[in-house]
Amino acid sequence: MLQLLYKGRITSCLSATCIFLLAGILGLQSLSAQTVAKKKVADVYVDKDGVMHWGDTHKEVHAFGVNYTVPFAYAYRAAKELNVNIEKAIDDDVYHFARLGFDAFRVHVWDCEISDTLGNLLSNEHLRLFDYTIMKMKERGIKFIITPIAYWGNGYPMPDEKTPGFSRKYGKDACLTNPDAIKAQENYLKQFVNHVNQYTGIAYKNENDVIAFEVCNEPHHTEAPEKVTEFINRMVKSIRGTGCKKPVLYNISHKVHLADAYFKSDIQGGTFQWYPTGLGFGQELTGNILPNVDEYSIPFAKNPGFHKIAKIVYEFDVADVGRSYIYPAMARSFRTAGIQVATHFAYDPTFTAYANTEYSTHYMNLPYAPQKALSLKIASEVFHTMPLYKDYGQYPANTSFGDFKVSYKDDLAELVSENKFFYTNNTSSTPPASEKLEQIAGTGNSSIIKYEGTGAYFLDRIESGVWRLEVMPDAIWVNDPYSKTSLKKEVSVINWRSWPMTITLPDLGEGFLITPLNDGNTTTPPSVNDKTFTVTPGTYLITKRDVEKKQTGNLYNNIKLKEFSAPQTTLKKTYVLHQPLRELVDGASYTITATIVSVNTPEQVELCLFGKGWRPHIITMTRKAGYTYEVDLPADVIKEGMLRYFISVKEKDKVHTFPS
Repeated sequence: MLQLLYKGRITSCLSATCIFLLAGILGLQSLSAQTVAKKKVADVYVDKDGVMHWGDTHKEVHAFGVNYTVPFAYAYRAAKELNVNIEKAIDDDVYHFARLGFDAFRVHVWDCEISDTLGNLLSNEHLRLFDYTIMKMKERGIKFIITPIAYWGNGYPMPDEKTPGFSRKYGKDACLTNPDAIKAQENYLKQFVNHVNQYTGIAYKNENDVIAFEVCNEPHHTEAPEKVTEFINRMVKSIRGTGCKKPVLYNISHKVHLADAYFKSDIQGGTFQWYPTGLGFGQELTGNILPNVDEYSIPFAKNPGFHKIAKIVYEFDVADVGRSYIYPAMARSFRTAGIQVATHFAYDPTFTAYANTEYSTHYMNLPYAPQKALSLKIASEVFHTMPLYKDYGQYPANTSFGDFKVSYKDDLAELVSENKFFYTNNTSSTPPASEKLEQIAGTGNSSIIKYEGTGAYFLDRIESGVWRLEVMPDAIWVNDPYSKTSLKKEVSVINWRSWPMTITLPDLGEGFLITPLNDGNTTTPPSVNDKTFTVTPGTYLITKRDVEKKQTGNLYNNIKLKEFSAPQTTLKKTYVLHQPLRELVDGASYTITATIVSVNTPEQVELCLFGKGWRPHIITMTRKAGYTYEVDLPADVIKEGMLRYFISVKEKDKVHTFPS
């Protein structure tokens, strides 16, 4: 018998038909008879070599994705403060997860918000929104690693609130030792895995898309090893007592001296994390990080017990690094170490990504940080194609591995294969068979697509001569996203601008036809000159001339042809972004480059150069592409001493100077 919550009352229904009808009354559009009637498949299992397999196909589990926290804590409060429709925000972000090819989600549930001091599960807004998130991710084919206990307060980066849960009463340390706290956790775990998702009608313990449960987030045990093993076994028993047969995981990357205690317990897997650049540097880190991620070293990897358990990475990031070349190298190192699931920490909700306020030492979002997001997309491809335990050698010989390449010099990660071409920056690489390409994703210019905007774009083949183009609006970082943040301070801005795009594909040829698709896209169908057209953010159907258009419903990963989600323009003022060189060579020519970020193209950009006298010499700067302007200074003005200049931006009704 299933239960549905309706205005605080529990309504019971005996049949799938009854559930379906009630769902219609309640407006739960995603609950269908097919969903409710879906048969339970065999759970993921762990073989004798510590490898997880899908219970139905027996294939090796490999999944990649993100942590995401909107139903809880700061993200939830920020949504309320900004008057955001939380369900709509979740819909949009989950669409981007699918767009980036993610198929895994992990979160440490803020138990302090959904439990009382005795460990009873509270049916409240946080739990409802978590149910909703699970349902929306299921629709996109995403799988789950769920950590029911976080031990955290809900405040960061603000002070903790007075929440009702056992974690707030006892604190993390006491939760691991206090008898009453341990009983509360046993009670809570039973109720949590038994909880029936009010949108799907399925208990978490029976959810086909839950890979495994991780007992708790980052426990810091201080007791004797036998006590630690006893604690873990009591938690595992609580979950198993519900009839749950999914793998139960435990964090074994904290207090690593207790490895034997972990391996003697009843867990089926261990969880790990990796922050190779540390956390909380307070500003963007520069320099080549590839040597830092060359190998994922596990201290007790030679322990016999280690080889019998499954291995996942629940959190990872190169914190405080804004470049895009690193994540595929991290994914490679994970696979070499035997990791089957990895989830980045943490994807910024789009409604706060303009300010990066949730975890300022991390920054990840498709609209606001497109190059980093595309790097994660490529890392996901590494996870799904690279064999477990395969070793590609050491840096710098391993910057090319399989179909992948990473380059610190070019700030570039890319996948170049027969049917996929993904890149995070301008690239000179050429696909081996462009006529066989099916998916293209990138920013900047390549042999297939040339584009002056700064947002990500996706080009997907639907059938011969028919493609779907998705273009995100421009994103420009105007402040260091890793410095002190505030909802009142923009670190990245969105600007909707029309830019020329050139597509060179044998499957489309020249003079192809373009039709706007997404709702609200009233753009006049762009005219194509040879292979070039002007495009505005949105989704489009591109067809080869004389090919009949077919409006199929879905593309892949349950992405619909007409779907599109992007923030509207947030740019409210003109920014001049320029970092002068500290030192020049006397008598050498020099090119000055600046990024002029404005809603519309400026009427004129000038360099005002001081020489002899008080009146500056005015030189017009030329727009090279997108927002980039340049001017070449002749060698005769580069002389020993100080080169003094400022930049002037003339718009319709105002003039901006930099610095000013």
